[in-house]
This record gives sequence, C-alpha cells and structure tokens, in this order.
Amino acid sequence: MTNLPKKMKAVVAYKAEDFRVEEVDRPVAGKEEVIIKISACGICGSDLKAYHGSDMYWGGDDPWMKAPVIPGHEFFGTVVELGEGAAEKHQVEIGDRVTTDQINPCGECRFCQRGQYWMCEVHNIYGFQKDVADGAWAEYMKISNTSKIYKIPEAISFEEASLIEPMACAVHTVQRAEIEFEDVVVLAGAGTLGLSMTQLIKLKTPKKLIVLDINNKRLELAKKHGADLVINPTEEDAIKRVKELTDGYGCDVYIEATGSPSGVKQGLEMIRKLGTFVEFSVFGKETTTDWSVIGDRKELDIRGSHLGPYTYPVVIDLLERKLLSAEGYIAAKYKIDDFEKALNKAHNKDSIKVLLKP
Repeated sequence: MTNLPKKMKAVVAYKAEDFRVEEVDRPVAGKEEVIIKISACGICGSDLKAYHGSDMYWGGDDPWMKAPVIPGHEFFGTVVELGEGAAEKHQVEIGDRVTTDQINPCGECRFCQRGQYWMCEVHNIYGFQKDVADGAWAEYMKISNTSKIYKIPEAISFEEASLIEPMACAVHTVQRAEIEFEDVVVLAGAGTLGLSMTQLIKLKTPKKLIVLDINNKRLELAKKHGADLVINPTEEDAIKRVKELTDGYGCDVYIEATGSPSGVKQGLEMIRKLGTFVEFSVFGKETTTDWSVIGDRKELDIRGSHLGPYTYPVVIDLLERKLLSAEGYIAAKYKIDDFEKALNKAHNKDSIKVLLKP
C-alpha cells in the first residue's frame, strides 16, 4: 500500500499510571517484516496490572516492561507493507487480515530451536518491550521476521477476530488439562479466558463442567456457553457443593483462571487425590499455600499454561466452523484518544472484553 503516513497515533507507556497518547514514528518494514494497520486490540487483565504498577511488570533492576513502549498484545489488522522477502516467508499479501502470536521469539535460543518458541529465553512479548516488541495500542504495528503470521478468513467477524489471541491461550490451557470423558471439571474464573475455556471444555464432552465466579452476570454467560453448573463462591460453599457432586472425592480437573490467590487455595482443597490442576492466571501478588497438599496429601499433577503455542490455527478453524462464539464478550470499543475511558470500562467486573479500535 502506498502513501502510508510517516507518523501515527499511539498509546505510549512510560511507567505505572503514566501512559500517554502521542504522535510517534510509524514502524517501517525491514527484511521479512510486515506492517499491519490495526483493526482492534483488546485490553487484557495483564494490561490493567501493568498500568497500575504490578511488581511483576515494573519491579526489580530488570523490569519486564521496557519503557517507553506501546502496549497491546490482543490484536489483529490488515497487511499494509511488506519488507523484502516477507510475502514469500509469511505467505501473505497486501490487504490480508492477519494476526500473530503474542510473543516475538528470538529464533535462536534452546527453546526456539526445539520448536518451543512460546518459552523463548529472551521472551519479548508484543506490548511490553520497547523497539523489539512494540504493541498494538496504535494505528500501525510491526510483525517481526521471527513471528508466524496467521491469515484470518473473511467468514470470521470483527468481534471474533479480536478474540483470537485470548481464545488461543484458552485452547492451550484446555489441552494441558487432558480432559477425559468421565472427568468432572471445575473452571474458576469466567472472564474472557474462562468463557473461552468453557466453550472448549464443552467440546471435550466431560461428565460435568462446573464454572465458578463471583460475578453472576458472568456466570449466566458461562451457562449460555456450555457450563452444566455455575457456582458463586460468595453465595454458597463451592468446595462443599463440588464434593457432594463427586461422592466426597472432589473434581478430577481444576483450572485456575481467576488471577486471585483464593482461587488457588480453593482449587487445592476442591480437587481429588491424583487430580490435575492447571494454573493459567497472572497474579498481581504472591500466593502462598501448604505445598504438602500437592505432594504428601494428594499427589497432584500441577501444570502451568503460558500463551497459545500452535493454537491460533485451531481457533481460526473452530470459529469458521461456528464451534466457538464471541456472543456476549465485547463490552465496548474505544478510540486511542479515549484509552483511559477504556481502562476504566475494563475494570468494571461486568465487562468481559473492552477493545481499542484505532
């Protein structure tokens, strides 16, 4: 595409609670790089934690966030510029709707060389590290030559395309759980990720899927998306209820997607012996528990889940086949100039997903 502007509008993060709308240089495609015009970028829970100064992002001598940086990692857009060799490498053309993984892998470390790129040792995530991984709270964004680009078919709606990143994370989490037909599965947390996991777990057809959340509106949406039973732990004893439903044993699989330390402790008490506990959340503070529950008392399988490796094509396929839905997710859309309003809206517990739409 010709006549692209030399400047663009973007949100730039300098430090906690110091994010500014600025006019900055538009990125230019180098060898095998791709420039996209951003269609939409979601606001993630991790973005909110970063904005408010969580130590995970700003703490220590080598903070995770390398400022000044443009935030945003839940994005899709249209290809507007191709660097030398980019069309051949990525199999894309000007005008294609595309997205890519959240991570900009180095391509050289042990993990990248073994195909485990989502655990790249350098670990530059779009939206958190300046220059090498500026994100999508902007009009344009650069996708690096080490990223894999995924084309988005026209059959996928704007709303669905905006949710591909969190849905890809959800697929990986559900894969890590290795759910069987006879499993009673408890999913804690019915936000964007939890609702996506609800739909995906339902596709696995477990014996029973129970979703927990402290927000009743989210629980109602979880029922629409496939939960067999929903429980608000502030209104009834969730641990007691789950054990009653499982002859006192507890659930077979527990997936933690609340981001709250109480969700961890609840799960360790609720899960049966020899069960599988999958931890997805990003926490804003440390979580402590009696680790003897994991080993001596229950011999649990504890599994982490990080990003969405090799799962973007899965999500795109499921969306095309109408096996995943965006119904009820999008709470609001805001322009870049109104990003502070967008952050405030995203803080509202009734909001599932808030989008920035340049």
